Amino acid sequence: MTDFNNVDPSELSKFSDLAHRWWDKESEFKPLHDMNPLRLSWIEECTPLAGLKVLDVGCGGGILAEAMAAKASSVKGIDLATKSLKVAQLHALESGLKNVSYEEVSVESLAQREGGQYDVVTCMEMLEHVPDFASVVKSCSQLVKPGGHVYFSTINRSPKSFLFAILGAEYILNILPKGTHEYAKFIKPSELARAQRESGLQEIDIKGMGYNPLTKRFSLNQDVSVNYWVATQKI
Repeated sequence: MTDFNNVDPSELSKFSDLAHRWWDKESEFKPLHDMNPLRLSWIEECTPLAGLKVLDVGCGGGILAEAMAAKASSVKGIDLATKSLKVAQLHALESGLKNVSYEEVSVESLAQREGGQYDVVTCMEMLEHVPDFASVVKSCSQLVKPGGHVYFSTINRSPKSFLFAILGAEYILNILPKGTHEYAKFIKPSELARAQRESGLQEIDIKGMGYNPLTKRFSLNQDVSVNYWVATQKI
């Protein structure tokens, strides 16, 4: 198995071209910065991170990984976008964080090497960017300890998501770069639920995430027709 067996080169190129802007809070990554406190608080509500060993899959420039490192014992971020990882490593160095590390490796390869070693695994805004999302779900399950938690966030494949996540976010509100998402890669909750069950993960919470263009704030709700977040536990 190679590190690049489950990756779309065009997706890597897309994020690599923007890598230098990861930590610019007014850049294309502003939505990630704006939703990051919400992501962290949601994860911590279910799994207080103090003293835990955490893995962030598809970590990009390290926005969530750094936030979790302020709480957890250790955080490892993995990605296959070289430039993004270099930005993450440099920012961690500048921030003086000693308990966060990064590696350019696929989640499938890491699962073979470090299976069952993590208390918490997060995989946020990543599943809709790979050819085989079920492979990522399976590997995340393999990496977490029995009883540990795995968190996913992705986008539903629905008419509403096409309207909001692509037309609205990319072409009308311009809060995401055009071409960020491909509708065909969106994942229905039932499809993700099946992959979770087949991987030994039990769903314990599912939330929808909404965005108010007037207040420019993200919030959690019960509407999973566009963006949704799932918390699971390894059986």
